[in-house]
This record gives sequence, structure tokens and C-alpha cells, in this order.
Amino acid sequence: MIDTPLEQQPERQLDHRYDAFVKVTGRAKYAAEFPVKNVAYAYIVQATIPAGTVAAIDDAAATRASGVHSILTPFNAPKLAELGNVNVLQDTTVYYSGQPIAVVVARSLPEARSAAALLHITYKEQPAKLDFEGLLKDARPPKRGGTSRRGDPDASLAKAAATIEQTYSTPVQNHNPMEPHATIAAWDGDKLNVYDATQGITSVQQGLARAFSIPQTNVHVECPYTGGGFGCKGYVWSHTILAAMAAKVAQRPVKLVLDRDQMFGPVGSRPNTRQHIKLAASSDGKLLLQQHDSTCYTSFISDWVESAANPTTLLYDSESLSVSHLVVPLNLGMGTWMRAPGEATNSVALEIAFDELAEKLNIDPIQLRLANYAEKDPRNGKPWSSKHLREAYAQAAERFGWSKRNTQPGQLREGNKLIGHGMATANYGAGRSPSSAIVRILPNGRLFVGIGTQDLGTGTYTILAQAAALAFSIDPSLVDVKLGDTNLPRSGGSGGSTTAASVCPAVYEAASQAKLKLAQLAVADTQSPLHGATAEDLDAKDGKLFLKSAPDKSETITALIARNGGTPVEATATSELAKDRDSFTSHSWGAVFAEVAVDADTHMVHVRRVVATYDIGTLLNDKTGINQLTGGIVWGISMALHEQALIDKKYGRTVNENFAEYHVPVNADVGEIDVTCLNIPDYRFNPLGARGIGEIGITGTAAAIANAIYNATGKRVRDLPITLDKLMTA
Repeated sequence: MIDTPLEQQPERQLDHRYDAFVKVTGRAKYAAEFPVKNVAYAYIVQATIPAGTVAAIDDAAATRASGVHSILTPFNAPKLAELGNVNVLQDTTVYYSGQPIAVVVARSLPEARSAAALLHITYKEQPAKLDFEGLLKDARPPKRGGTSRRGDPDASLAKAAATIEQTYSTPVQNHNPMEPHATIAAWDGDKLNVYDATQGITSVQQGLARAFSIPQTNVHVECPYTGGGFGCKGYVWSHTILAAMAAKVAQRPVKLVLDRDQMFGPVGSRPNTRQHIKLAASSDGKLLLQQHDSTCYTSFISDWVESAANPTTLLYDSESLSVSHLVVPLNLGMGTWMRAPGEATNSVALEIAFDELAEKLNIDPIQLRLANYAEKDPRNGKPWSSKHLREAYAQAAERFGWSKRNTQPGQLREGNKLIGHGMATANYGAGRSPSSAIVRILPNGRLFVGIGTQDLGTGTYTILAQAAALAFSIDPSLVDVKLGDTNLPRSGGSGGSTTAASVCPAVYEAASQAKLKLAQLAVADTQSPLHGATAEDLDAKDGKLFLKSAPDKSETITALIARNGGTPVEATATSELAKDRDSFTSHSWGAVFAEVAVDADTHMVHVRRVVATYDIGTLLNDKTGINQLTGGIVWGISMALHEQALIDKKYGRTVNENFAEYHVPVNADVGEIDVTCLNIPDYRFNPLGARGIGEIGITGTAAAIANAIYNATGKRVRDLPITLDKLMTA
């Protein structure tokens, strides 16, 4: 059945979040909230040394404590199979302070905590590596990748009219979603049922199956709602496997929920970066050389790299380029994905460096970026599937009032406040993965959508309802959505801003196939007014099937299904990647402008407003999409001014492992945020023209704020976060 082209179909959006009611009424159940009979509670005991071995654990007193069912240690834990890079009591080596070294299972959580305090642990401590700056001399290339080069950097540098060369740094950061990591695990013979707070139910299913050497089909994972993830819930960490292990040993269901302080270390972090950048340009601002060398810490568990230099290879065009990465192994928890991994930290350094180069050349920062606009992918010469960054610059600059900016730093005052304006480019890659979905047309005329993805609070329920409704031209409120269950058709994980671009086309295709089956039923039904037509001649709208050439010739979907046994009509479909995907590059873009006010005496910074325009393809839902971009900007404010994990260089623990001291913005820290999207579909990328937006909002924001602070004060701070002490000494 040939449908109306997507670009010609009327837009139907839910004007509220699909899951809003169940969330505000408390009916939405998160992983730790499911009622499970006879459940026991597990508590993880963490290492208090950063390096060495566990020599012995005396658990005699803890075993006799009230309510204790079992205690797992490296000396009695069951041996597991393939584990990935997690510590689940398989040996006594301690790689970092905070590493799980025991699990206590008890009748209640207070009893488990109390028993854990009775464990007597003996260590054989070894010297730890914790001083990043002091160990820079030991930095080495990562085990995989990390370098890129084109042109002749030396020759390009030799003919430059202007150069800048600076070092920029970002600290270790932690995700801290509102919902901590949590798992409930229950065995039924060799079958394992799990509720897990995750960004990928399929990856949890696969990880547990490998660890316990059971078929993947024997593992059932549910996660209908995730209370934020930001990357840390995209990996199968130790607590998930330990919960399943504890349930097997205790022979009863086990619930394991991390405390807030346990979110620092065992479930990953964004590694720090030290980024050295050299830019060289001709007098008209054309880039001749981009050199970007980034160094970050990596753990002794896994060679994970914060690839902060990589985005430099594609954002701006230049005659020559050289990027590299080095890592410094430290006795810290493993690094992992954190909202816009690589791009967020890259944009801090590169976009501040561009501001510095613009000042040196006496060129407007926007004009410098336009002078080096990459019309195609500089890495391989491939065209972009869609790129409208110029329009984003122009639109955001107009709304912000950039043309009225005072270009001389420190000259604009309002009473005791120094006012500054800055801008930066936002960017993030566009990806998608094959995804399958089922759509069922119910006898009452409603649609059921099922897909094995997850909603992190981003609005996935909402846009899936819209995708199915689009195929049938009905109100999205008539669509029921189920996700977060591995019994549903498989989809990819929610990471890399891939969810919307992957699952919505799958649901739309499944809905289209279900509509085709319905049309075939009608044309074969002698009692249908549509009998004798061809399925391709029919379409659906507002609960009716109709003849395209004569829309008055129609019948209701409910009547058709009722006449044919009252059986739901369903279809399953898989959305595959574009066949010509290797012939183009897909990316999302944005322009971010910030205004700050800096107190001339205290040096306190307030971000008064942020204006941003994004080129992200089709904006599937105004409310959920703008929410995502706004949230990313708030996180950018956090990155610029607040966020930093402070690591004790002797003991290796995060000193500020709580919300009281790990600072993030509160309402008073966030001024006006004005976000728009160009909403230009990218049909070459996928059938709905939509690219993911979960991560691009953080990129560029911190740099725009840093550049605005310089414009306000004339003080350039290149070490984030920008705190008042750094401004005082700059």
C-alpha cells in the first residue's frame, strides 16, 4: 500500500507526555519498586584501599547478626564465565577504592548494612597510582586508535599569520541520575528474572546469560521506566551480576540498590582531560592547522578513553590536522560514557580556542567559524546527509542580539555586575541501529505498540505513540505503548542519541504493515464496501479505512475487525539501516549563545540566559524534544561552573561523593533558556527525518559560558569548572 509521503502528512503530536499521569501519581514503577514476594536485601561492601589485595575476610560476627541470609566474598563466591570489565568477587585483587569486595544478604536493608559493618577485612596494600598530573610523564597511547592526521602540519604552520597554543582541562565528573542503580533478581530453576535500572535491557540480558552460562532466552529483563541514565546505565555493572549471584546463593529473590555514595566509582565516570590545542590560520581566518592532543586517566580494569580530540577531525575544515590521545593508568573506577562522551569535553577546549583565535585575528567568532565551515566531512570527503549549521548560527544570533555585543572584554557593566556574551558550536554524531517492533490493531480500534527498548525519561513512550499514530492518521492518545521488556521485539540500547532514530522508524513500519494487512482483509471481505479494491488503493484516517480515489467510500476499522472474528490484526517489522549509509555522514549541529553577569567583587558568576538553535532533523515532539535540549544546556551550565569529582590522592576515594558537595545547578543557578530547532527533516538518514537529540544539548554550552565570562571580565580560565577562586587569581 503506497502511503502519503511522510513530508506531506499532517503533524499529530501528543501535547503531553504519554507517561505523565503515571509518573506524577506515583504509579510508574522503577526497578527497585516492583513487589516481589520473599525478597531479601543485598548490600555491597566496598574496598577502602586503592590498590592491593584482600588478604582475608572474617565474617563470623556478621554471619551471626540479625536477619543475615548469606555473605559472599572472593573466598566463597560462585565462579562465573565471561564478565566484561566488572569486579564480581572472582579474585582478591583491588584495583580502586570503592571496588565491591563482598555482598551481605539479609532480611532487610538495615540488617544487611549492620552486618556489613561487622566484617573484619584484612588487606595487603600496594602503592597506588592516583596523581594524574604527577604521572603525565608515564602517559601512553591507548590500546586501540586515538590518532588522526592529514596534510602537512609543519608546512601549514610555517605559513600561518596567527597562531594560538593553549592547554585546557576538565575534571572527573559523575553521572548521578535521580534514580540510583538498582536490580531485583529472582531465579526459577535455570531461568532468571530481573528488574534492572538500565539503558539497554538486551545488553543486560546478554551480559547475565554470558556470566551464568545460560541461554539468553532464559533471562527475562524488565525496565518500564528508568529514572535517568546519562551513559552510566548503558553498561552491565557489577551490582547487576552480584544481585543475580546473591539470589542464586540465598535461594530467594534479592534486591540490590546502590547508595548515593556508591554511585562514585563502581558505575563509571567521565574521565578528566588535559587538552593541548594549537590553531594556526591565515590573516583572513582560514584555518591552516588544527592540532589537538588529549590526555585522560584510564583505569587498570579497562583501557577506556574519553576521546576528546576526535570531534576536531570533522567540525571545521583545515588544510592540515593532527589529533592524538594518551592515557594515564590510575587506581580509579572505570571510565565510561557520559552525556556526549568526547564531544562535551572536546567542545570545551576547541570552542574556547576558537574564541581566542578570533580575538587574535580581530574577527567575529561567528565569522571565524563560517570561514572554516565544513561543507563535507573533512575526514573522507563524503557529503553530509543534511547540514544547516549556517542557519542555526544566523537564527540564534538574531534572537540573542549578538550584533550588539561589546567586543572589548570587561567594558559592559550594570551596577556592580560585569556583563559578557559568548558563543560556541554544538555538535554530535547521528547514529541508529536495527530495531524491531510489533503493532497490533485491537478490536476496539486502538493500537498496541510493543518494542524492546527503554525510556530514560526522554519521551520514548510519547514519540512511539506518535509514530504509530502517524501511519494510521489517528490521534496518538489512541495508541497504547509497552516497552522495557525483553519478551518484546528486540531493539538497541539507549545511548549515543540513537533511540528515537532507531525505534520510531521500526514502529512506523510495523504500523504500516499492520495497516496493509487490514486493507487486505477489507478487500477480501465481501461484506465490506471496500471489497474488490486493491490494498494499495486504501488508506486509513481517524479510525476508518477508505478508498483514496473516493474517500466517502469507507468503513470503520472496528466494524471490519468485528465481522472477521474480532481478532486483532498485527504485524512485526524491522527498521534496517540505509543501504547507502556508507556514502554519506550524518551529524547534528547547533549554535549556542550565553550571557553572564559576574560580580565585580565576589567574582560569582550567574548565567542570565542561553539562546540556542539546533539542526537535528525532524523534531518529533515539541515538548519532549525541547525538554531534552534544555536539560543538556543545564548540564552544560553545570559543567562550566559547578561539576567536579574531587579525588583524594592518598586514598583514591571521591571526597565529595554526595549531592551536598558534588555541586550541580539548582533553579537559582539557571536563568532564561531559549531553545529552538530548525526542524528540517533529514530523510536521507531515516524515513522520519529525525536524528537523536539526547546529547547535543550539553555540547558547546560550557564553552559559550566560558567565552562569555572572558568577555565580561577579560580573564581567561581554561580549567573547568570556572569557580570564583580561579577568576580571582586569573
